[in-house]
Amino acid sequence: MKKDLAVILLSAGMDSAVCASVANQYYRLAFLHIQYGQRTERKEGECFQKLCAYFKPEKILIAKAYFLKDIGASSLTNESLPIPTEETEEIPTTYVPFRNGIFLSIATAWAEAIGAKKIFIGVNQVDFSGYPDCKEVFIFAFNRAIQEGTKPETDIEILAPLINLTKREIVELGIQLKTPFELTWSCYQDEILACGECSSCRLRLKAFKEAGYQDPLPYRIK
Repeated sequence: MKKDLAVILLSAGMDSAVCASVANQYYRLAFLHIQYGQRTERKEGECFQKLCAYFKPEKILIAKAYFLKDIGASSLTNESLPIPTEETEEIPTTYVPFRNGIFLSIATAWAEAIGAKKIFIGVNQVDFSGYPDCKEVFIFAFNRAIQEGTKPETDIEILAPLINLTKREIVELGIQLKTPFELTWSCYQDEILACGECSSCRLRLKAFKEAGYQDPLPYRIK
C-alpha cells in the first residue's frame, strides 16, 4: 500500500512524465505544474491535464511564475530571441535563469504544506543542454537547503531518478513503465506540430530512434 505522498514537478515533457511513472510505483501522487510565460505554455497545460486524467493524482496545483517572463534573458520566454537549432559549447539561450531552483522552492513549499515526503524532478545531466540547475550537485545542494529552511519536523527529499540516464534509457524506462508518451510535449517553440529542430526535439527524436521505438508525436521535420 502506498503510504507517503510525493510532489511531482510535471512540465508535461517526456522526462517529467517518466518521473511520474517512477513515482507512481511507490507513492501517492501530487502533481505540480508551473506556468511561466513559456512559448508552449498552452500546449504544455493541455498535456498536463491529459496526464492528470491518466495518472489520477490525489492533488493538483497549477502555479504561476510569470515573473520569469518579466526577468527575461531566455529564448523560451522572450520571443525576440530565436530558439537555437544548432548545438553550442556554451549554455544555450533556452536556459531560464535559475528556473529549477525557483520550481523546487515552490514544490518544497507545497510539499511542506500538504505533508509530502518526496519531490520528484526529471532533470538529467547526461544527454542535456548543459543547464547548471540540472546537475546532481545542484540537487544535492538544494536538499541541504530544504533541511535548513523548513520546520524541524519537516522531512522532504528531492529525488531525481533520471539524473544519470541517457535519453535512450529514459525512453526505455518509460516504455517499461507504460508512460503515455503520446500525451507529452517536448518542443520548445511550436504547439501543433513539434518543430523537430530545437534541441529538445532533436534529443527526443534521437532517443526514440536509439531505443528502437516510434515517437508518437507529430513532427514538422524529422
